[in-house]
Amino acid sequence: MLVDTKHRSHTIEIMDDLEMTGDILIDALDQLATINKLLGGTQVTLDGLKKLLEGQSKEKTIRIIDLGCGSGDMLRKVAKYGIKNGYKFKLLGIDANQATVDYANKLSADFPEISYKKEDVLSEDFKTHTYEIAMCTLFLHHFDDNVAMNVIQTLLKNAKIGVLVNDLHRHRLAYYLFKIVTLGIKNDMTKSDGLVSILRAFKRRDFERYSKEIAFKSTITWHWAFRYQWIIKKL
Repeated sequence: MLVDTKHRSHTIEIMDDLEMTGDILIDALDQLATINKLLGGTQVTLDGLKKLLEGQSKEKTIRIIDLGCGSGDMLRKVAKYGIKNGYKFKLLGIDANQATVDYANKLSADFPEISYKKEDVLSEDFKTHTYEIAMCTLFLHHFDDNVAMNVIQTLLKNAKIGVLVNDLHRHRLAYYLFKIVTLGIKNDMTKSDGLVSILRAFKRRDFERYSKEIAFKSTITWHWAFRYQWIIKKL
């Protein structure tokens, strides 16, 4: 029987255990970063960032916050993009797992423009951050609809330029493609969480419904491999 992707799953991912530590976690973070790059996810975020930066001065510092930053692989790509294109970035990665934050700091030692903080994005403290751009790469699907929209509303309140969401397309082919891509991976958490992520992910109608709840112009585009890019501009 084929997997059913009609509705978003409410199954919790193993990695959502915010107290998790150890080699299995680190291995999973590395593998997910590799898979994200392999399947084009990194480029989807960089493409969206480029669109949000159109018309922005390269003389001022642009603060970018990355929610659920994991090992910081996306922020390091953004830092390199900024250097290559003459932008002055101040980058902040947020993750609720201290072991993940520690690992991200270790890998980002050569990037002084990047810092990390252990914080719950649903906390009152998180609401005090201000920034020009907020990024959510493979992060929003961790939340049910109402909570996800609360996060987006917080980001829109505090972001000066806009919000960039890069997340998975909930599709049967995406599910089986991931199974094929991870055939050689021994880390069961990577395999399990990847499949759960796809079942928790979105269809275009989900983002269209979310868009109706916000007061700003947004665009939704599909990208290979089974990614949606949702850009919300405030300017």
